[in-house]
Amino acid sequence: MSAVHPSYLKVFLTFARNSLVRDMSFRMNFILQCFATMSWAAMNFGLFKIIYQFTGSIGRDTGWHEDEFFIFLGTIWIINCIIQTFFMANAEEFSEMIRTGGLDFALLKPIDTQFLVSFPRINWAQLPNGILGALLIIVSLRNLSVDGAREAPLLISAWNIFPFAFYVLCGAAVMYSVMIVLASSSIWLGRNQNLYTFWFYITNFYRYPMEIYQRNGIGMALWGTFTFVVPILVVSNVPARVLAQPMGRPWLNWEAGYAIVAAMVSLYVSRQVFHWSLRSYRSASS
Repeated sequence: MSAVHPSYLKVFLTFARNSLVRDMSFRMNFILQCFATMSWAAMNFGLFKIIYQFTGSIGRDTGWHEDEFFIFLGTIWIINCIIQTFFMANAEEFSEMIRTGGLDFALLKPIDTQFLVSFPRINWAQLPNGILGALLIIVSLRNLSVDGAREAPLLISAWNIFPFAFYVLCGAAVMYSVMIVLASSSIWLGRNQNLYTFWFYITNFYRYPMEIYQRNGIGMALWGTFTFVVPILVVSNVPARVLAQPMGRPWLNWEAGYAIVAAMVSLYVSRQVFHWSLRSYRSASS
């Protein structure tokens, strides 16, 4: 008799509720985590405010002026919020499950193992980062939509908002895939304590418009690597361009189509790597 698979939505909602109950059991710790998250965002914003006192745009002739770039920055905060709220803590916990044998129990449950190790803990304290990102985008869009903000006021409609949300999800899918591949290496390494370090080094490149890399020499090498090998540059650049429209260029170009392909291929590859790693897993009791 085959096992009956539970509703994945119900399981996810149970995870979310249990995580919220746990966070509310230690409210002061939760408040401090929220404060730390907002402090990081405030310092990040302040840094670029200082930078824009000395330059008109990030990158020469890129169109990423102050308000356009703050839309870009808000987009990064939203994507980071999604990843850190739903996946980061779980990816870090995965190596502990391998070391302590907790993965044995996950493999025995009548539910997809990747789903089970991806969502058990929801870090609600990271949500303020996404809220601040949305507010930063709204303020920047308002500045760009008024007369005098730039040569032609920016016109925002549902044709911008819905594609923006869609490409944010595509970007989150790419980042999740990278994280799953890094976490899967724990099965071969035994205990991957450097997951967050690797994650920071890799994702540090997607925090800036891709135009700054499109120069001769090492910039082009970085652009090619993080666009076609590990496609993290499209994660933030495509959704931000949907709203900011730097240089007044249409956002619907090869990069928009490539972002969809990159998301699908990344999810497929990460799924295969995860299952490949499970075939190498040996029970902690063996």
